[in-house]
Amino acid sequence: MATVSSHASDATSARRGRRTRFVVREMWAALTVGVIWLVVLADALFGPDIVSSNAGGFTRFPSAVVLALFAWLATRVVAKHGFGQSDDDAD
Repeated sequence: MATVSSHASDATSARRGRRTRFVVREMWAALTVGVIWLVVLADALFGPDIVSSNAGGFTRFPSAVVLALFAWLATRVVAKHGFGQSDDDAD
């Protein structure tokens, strides 16, 4: 009588599950970074200017400049956590 060991298939399915979570995490991180920069683009096209009055007159610059600074910081955080290797993914 032959028996089939299910131990090997459990290890394979666990490894596949970790790989699937890794790919899903990367997909969400990439989508998040894309949306962050699409918001910066929309603000650059349709957003207001920041107007500063001084003794010499008015200074105007796009609000997307300030938003891009915060988008860059957010991109770094999302990329670090979304694309970095966490402890449960290490083999």
